[in-house]
Amino acid sequence: MGGTAIVILLALILVALIVLIVVLLRRRQSTPPGGPAPAAPRDPFAAEDEVAGDPRTLKAGDMVEYLGTRYFVRGSVRLREGGFTWSEHLLDADTIEGTKVWLSVEEDPDLEVVWWTGHDIGDLTPGEKTIVVDGVEYRRDEHGTADYTSEGTTGVGLQGRVEYVDYEGPRGRYLSFEQYGGGQWEAGLGERVPTGTLTIYPGS
Repeated sequence: MGGTAIVILLALILVALIVLIVVLLRRRQSTPPGGPAPAAPRDPFAAEDEVAGDPRTLKAGDMVEYLGTRYFVRGSVRLREGGFTWSEHLLDADTIEGTKVWLSVEEDPDLEVVWWTGHDIGDLTPGEKTIVVDGVEYRRDEHGTADYTSEGTTGVGLQGRVEYVDYEGPRGRYLSFEQYGGGQWEAGLGERVPTGTLTIYPGS
């Protein structure tokens, strides 16, 4: 009985060794030369960390949720000035009577998403270096002219030129004037969209 037990034990050890060798050989074949490939470097401030979905791909028919309210993207204006491009998206503003709501998306170089609401400019003109609106002081930041094309419903022509004057205020606030095709100046007040407050639902 003792000899039989030893033979069985040796057989089991041999089987275990064969299984171990097979497993090691398979792992070796599946591992690329030089070991596992290192993880690709990535930008810690990349867009996917800031919002749910990529705002750079927004288009008419998509839906966005901001601060608990959902809006449909009705149309988009694509703008280009030299080598610089950005987009402005008109949102369904049924919850805000008589007020246009826009979402602008640009990279300069970091992704910046700003929520805009229309503002009655009254006697305001974009010629001053500083403008005070509702007790907030805005300082003139940029002035230029861009070419644009539009998609869906935007309230502007299919293509043309727009002059803009941008002002910057404290704590991520903005004031912007736009004049499409030499028409009347329109103004909007903007606030930078905080991290994690915007969700994008692509349309069909």
